[in-house]
Amino acid sequence: MKENELSKIIIGCAMKVHSRLGPGLLESAYEACLAYELSKVGLRFERQKPMPLMYDQVKLDVGYRLDLIVESLVVVDPKSVESLTPIFTAQMLTYLKLSGCKLGLIINFNVEHLRDDIKRVVRGL
Repeated sequence: MKENELSKIIIGCAMKVHSRLGPGLLESAYEACLAYELSKVGLRFERQKPMPLMYDQVKLDVGYRLDLIVESLVVVDPKSVESLTPIFTAQMLTYLKLSGCKLGLIINFNVEHLRDDIKRVVRGL
């Protein structure tokens, strides 16, 4: 399955979570529920995947963790914030670089309509 097909399924699962829970919960709650929905549709994923930083040929564990990485292709960063800011895009670009993935989804669950605050981030090659 390609990244674009996968992202449609992920967004569908996120919309299901949001329609059941609504805004106002912690990111960890949305992450857990999204992981459950992803498992229901048969997708493989990792939660809180440690991501070391390579610096000067040295692998450093500096605490980076990917919230969700789906099918080893798409990084998903669930948020519960007032609004998405440019720093979230910068962080996602870093996560994509460290993971080797091309596509990331930043999904802000703290909105009335989820479709209004989903950001696709694509890493250029």
